[in-house]
Amino acid sequence: MGRNTRKRRTPLATKAVAGAAALALGGGGLIWANFYASAHEENSAQNQIKASGAQIATIKCPDVGQQLTDVPDGARAGVDQELAKLDQQVTEAYKRLADTRQAQAGDSGFVDNAILGPLKSKRTATIDRIGINIQRAGGERPQGAEQLAQCEGVPADQPDTAAGEGQDQNNDGQDQGDGQDQGQDQGDGQDQGQDQGDGQDQVQEGGPVADDFVNIEDVQPGSRNLPNGLAANGDSGSTGSFTTECGTNENENRNSDNVIVAPGVSNGAQHQHDYVGNQDNDAFTSDEEFLQADTSCQNQGDKSTYYWPVLRIQDGQDEIDANAPGGGQDGNVGTIQQVSQVELKFVGNKTSDVVAMPQALRIITGDAKAFTNGLNNANTSWSCTGFEDRQVTDKYPICPEGSSVVRTSNFQSCWDGQNIDSANHRDHVAFVQEDGSCANGFQAIPQLQAKLVYDVPAPQIENGQVQNAYALDGFPDQLHKPITDHNDFINFFDENVMNQMVECINSGQDCQ
Repeated sequence: MGRNTRKRRTPLATKAVAGAAALALGGGGLIWANFYASAHEENSAQNQIKASGAQIATIKCPDVGQQLTDVPDGARAGVDQELAKLDQQVTEAYKRLADTRQAQAGDSGFVDNAILGPLKSKRTATIDRIGINIQRAGGERPQGAEQLAQCEGVPADQPDTAAGEGQDQNNDGQDQGDGQDQGQDQGDGQDQGQDQGDGQDQVQEGGPVADDFVNIEDVQPGSRNLPNGLAANGDSGSTGSFTTECGTNENENRNSDNVIVAPGVSNGAQHQHDYVGNQDNDAFTSDEEFLQADTSCQNQGDKSTYYWPVLRIQDGQDEIDANAPGGGQDGNVGTIQQVSQVELKFVGNKTSDVVAMPQALRIITGDAKAFTNGLNNANTSWSCTGFEDRQVTDKYPICPEGSSVVRTSNFQSCWDGQNIDSANHRDHVAFVQEDGSCANGFQAIPQLQAKLVYDVPAPQIENGQVQNAYALDGFPDQLHKPITDHNDFINFFDENVMNQMVECINSGQDCQ
């Protein structure tokens, strides 16, 4: 059985435990030119600049793992260990960024000299070890190590230069921990700024922020704007479906590992995952152990593992992981929310039959680092029950009374026909094209569509401040942004059940 962080909570006075709430900087108007747009336009931008100066909101580093498309099998384990070290180095640098605001205010070169410089040195050494691992296994060292090692601080007053999905996409940087002490000294003696009118101009530690939320009733139907995650099925091709019932993680099986991205590394995800299906899922689980483990699925022929980052209410309550890696130590605080409904459905392809997925096929959909990586791998769909024709990608929805929060992930459903994984955990699978077909000679496989429903209280936003906020667990430097949602799957259906699935889908039946 994998390590389990079961919930045991006690009241917490006001702010989050062990100073962890101060680890995630709220964004302070952080705007990415490739998809964040502002509805406040000039006045808000001027206020943000006035309040924040050149304060750095977070750290952006090249994602080395995504650049590694050709790693020999013999080097994979060592490379994965080093990639996990790169993630930890960024986290440590980000925590130092959050803990040294007073020093930054008095020294314009502090971030470069005391944070980014040492970070580059550490990353250079780690990337060099990655190259050595690859070279020893007969591969070619990655090029451009100098560029991959260099990180940058992203200022809170980065200008807005592009439009997103027609809604306010900028981040106003309020302290969103428990709605108290807004605009006050945050522990290091630095004044974090006062409300200057609309509450959109403060730069404080915390996250998410008020601008990370949107009333679902204000979202236009059909507004989802990401190219990834299209539904592969339709009224032609292979039109059947196969649903597997695996529960809602009632036994609270959780840990902060990721056996796909960081095998053999404890706390490789730096955030907690919910697990359903296979019950022996941690960083050290082998494929043979997966096949021998118990499953929460009703169909005992499904020992697949399905996992995703937990959702928390930032209510000042002390979770069991409040002082642990993946929890409070990595800026993930508040009460973990139990999923009220999990729907795991496999569907067909609009243009062709599907073929069986190979055993141990690994698929990651979405990107836990999309806030700094950009949208190439982002795949988010947030909505509310009763409003599921309205999907948002970079906002958490505020649902009306009687409606629940919905997270939907449509997985990649084209497979290269050979590999169960790839060096960057991406290249062996792909999303369908707009017409539903698979490109580049890939084969259509059943598409996993995962729907998660949460009965969470609606956040309240007043004067630009959010109270009772809910948010995803994530890497600290990603600021708990909704665009970082992701979902993971490893196929351990037995051969007979997989063949039944394919037959159902290709013959137009709905099975379970």
